[in-house]
Amino acid sequence: MNVLFVSSEAVPFSKTGGLADVAYALPKALRQQGVDVRVMISKSFESQPFVFSPVEHLKSYYVDVGWRKQYVGLSKVHHDGIPYYFIDNEYYFKRDKMYGHFDDGERFAFFNRAVLESIRHMDFQPHVIHFNDWHTGMIPILLDRHYRHDPVFKDIRTVYTIHNLRYQGVFGPDLLEEVLNLDRDHYHSGAIEFYGGINFMKGGIQFADAVTTVSETYAQEIQYPFFGERLDGLIRDNAHKLKGITNGVDHDVYDPRQDPHIPWKYDARSLTKKAKNKAALQEEMGLPIRADVPLVAMVTRLANMKGLDLLEHILHDLMEEDVQLVVLGTGEPRYEHMLQYFQSHYSDKIAARVMFDGPLSHRIYAGADLFLMPSLFEPCGLGQQIALRYGTIPVVRETGGLRDTVEAYNQYTNEGNGFSFATYNAHDMLFTLQKAIDLYRDKKAWQQLVRRAMKSDTSWKRSARAYKEIYEQVRQGR
Repeated sequence: MNVLFVSSEAVPFSKTGGLADVAYALPKALRQQGVDVRVMISKSFESQPFVFSPVEHLKSYYVDVGWRKQYVGLSKVHHDGIPYYFIDNEYYFKRDKMYGHFDDGERFAFFNRAVLESIRHMDFQPHVIHFNDWHTGMIPILLDRHYRHDPVFKDIRTVYTIHNLRYQGVFGPDLLEEVLNLDRDHYHSGAIEFYGGINFMKGGIQFADAVTTVSETYAQEIQYPFFGERLDGLIRDNAHKLKGITNGVDHDVYDPRQDPHIPWKYDARSLTKKAKNKAALQEEMGLPIRADVPLVAMVTRLANMKGLDLLEHILHDLMEEDVQLVVLGTGEPRYEHMLQYFQSHYSDKIAARVMFDGPLSHRIYAGADLFLMPSLFEPCGLGQQIALRYGTIPVVRETGGLRDTVEAYNQYTNEGNGFSFATYNAHDMLFTLQKAIDLYRDKKAWQQLVRRAMKSDTSWKRSARAYKEIYEQVRQGR
């Protein structure tokens, strides 16, 4: 089984969010399942393939972008046993950031066309193209309209993964003819038309052979208006080919037994060393070193959708508890200023770092007792799964992947691996936090909960098996 995994970004070459982590970890897990999967990404300004040697230049060629011919350089690098292919065009991709440019529609239309054209020139014949998020949504349309006549492309099948439905790639209709070389029938028929524009993600959903998203619950949620981002009707119409598959975390990157970023390595049998990580974190963050106080952490984007408005409403009440709070992240100025204000008033209880710091995030996961993730919506969520891996108990809202990965603690049956609340309400969140803080005082029950959390299945193995099954189904026409 040959799979070409297409993404705009992938760790370790480029990253703006969780998509890059998936584009690294899932292919690695798929190869362990016997799938010959190879990754193709754009060679952005952040891409650093030449750090990894040797680099093989495969081909230079041109693709049609409307009436123009645009250059493509195709190169290849091996990293962690996975072949990575780079689509290079400095005009489109040598920018100061990955996204947010006036010509993003043209840039990624070019990328979609260049991906397909590369199959003529690379040393690999895919059976399935697995493409991701709006940046690649035009691949199945271009495949059907421009390439199916060629025997090389005749039997290729497509799988499309939605990582976040909110970002859809909506552009003006002129892009069809001027850039994509598609006629206006695609617009007038409604196939990719979207409120007067064209929608890359809509195209991916409509024309792919199978559609997946990153958790079972999110696959259900996006079929309703609140989560559906004006595509819920389309998704219901295509529900027969939609499947939710919950992401995992890379156990090589996030492993408290060998994490190079934490001072004390530990596992479920050596929780005294987790306590030492807590003391080290308290010292690093300028908080009193106290083993008896529960340390709550957030590693997050500071935005409404991540539940920062809930935190804002109850922060004074939370500070009345004997508790410490550590927050790492950047985002909306309103919440950055809020955290700085509270830190100045509760310097012995709150430590906020308004920044991005990867190694520090690892120390927070290892040193905290509780991990707060009260998202308004969360397609999958990485933080709560990392927290489980490190024995830091998640407190989450029951939405998307948070609902699928965190089982609420039941004091009567002694089951569950975290705490959760259903209604998006600040005092429901506070009440749930207070329950967790109360349990922390019961050291025996708490340690049982921590060990159970660390045994949670957060790996990519189950997800990789599910994707392999989908590849086999689309190849067989099911």
